[in-house]
Amino acid sequence: MLSATAAIALYLCASLYQVLQLRKHPALRVAPLQLIAAIAIALHGYACMQWVFTDWGLDFGLLPMSATILFTINLIVLVSSLRKPVHNLFLLLFPMTALILAITLVTGSGGTFSKSVSAPIGAHIFISILAYSLMTIAAFQASLLALQNWRLRHKHLSNFLQTIPPLQTMESLLFEVLWAGFGLLTLSLLTGFLFFEDFFAQHLAHKTVFSLCAWLFYAILLWGRHVKGWRGNTAILWTLVGFSAMVLAYWGSKFVIEVILS
Repeated sequence: MLSATAAIALYLCASLYQVLQLRKHPALRVAPLQLIAAIAIALHGYACMQWVFTDWGLDFGLLPMSATILFTINLIVLVSSLRKPVHNLFLLLFPMTALILAITLVTGSGGTFSKSVSAPIGAHIFISILAYSLMTIAAFQASLLALQNWRLRHKHLSNFLQTIPPLQTMESLLFEVLWAGFGLLTLSLLTGFLFFEDFFAQHLAHKTVFSLCAWLFYAILLWGRHVKGWRGNTAILWTLVGFSAMVLAYWGSKFVIEVILS
């Protein structure tokens, strides 16, 4: 597929450009990076449409949906980078995206197809993708924050620290994303309970349980932030624990069903 191949090439070019620019000078020229990213994301989105909307129905397999979620994540980060200093997340996102696109391109789906999806179920799926995307961004943000904390604590000063906003700004951005993602995750669970006849049916039970666990972890984190003023390593730990539960809810269950049990 030409669009996916071109997207992979552009993602890798954007990553190389970012790394080379940061090695020369920490003040990255963001505009060229955003232009390359915009073209790559547009091609990525077109490839996802071809993978998900097939002649046999809608493909909700592990790889097509992973590619779709990464498309959503990259698009959100690109739009956010126009107003906030979040473009450093591309250092993690673009290589991962190129890898997932390449695997999807080579191996195909292997998932199950659905001939049609009702409007309520479609809305639930859309909200869930947005929730997963925002919480993935929060996890990457927390990972960068953890690295920044570690380098400062061990006095490993380098150009890397100069490319990342101050700790207070990073934490503020993290909790902005967490609040938005938590709201969407809550809405996703509510629509799931409303629109599915049995949200704890055998093929949905694992997703529901792990999603509820993730919701609880994020709720505790946001309560701790609001009431106790949690920050630093405590915020990072709870963010990554919540994200781990979300990974098990979606990608873990998908992997077991489509790869191990197939």
